[in-house]
Amino acid sequence: MNITELVKDKKARFVRYREGHFIYQTDNGFQFPVPLTDVGSATLLAEDKALFFMRWIRRHLNVKTPVS
Repeated sequence: MNITELVKDKKARFVRYREGHFIYQTDNGFQFPVPLTDVGSATLLAEDKALFFMRWIRRHLNVKTPVS
């Protein structure tokens, strides 16, 4: 799965909070964490454009699919 498929014309919705991470899910079911430490003074909405979360989606894709 590439990042373009995950963010283009998609929304991300807040699912839950767990152990210092906000968990969001894209329209196609991909879940990714947003660390509370990364948020700082930003405002995270319950639903926003997935493109806004690209930084964390990319990071999670790299963790889930290690480079060989």
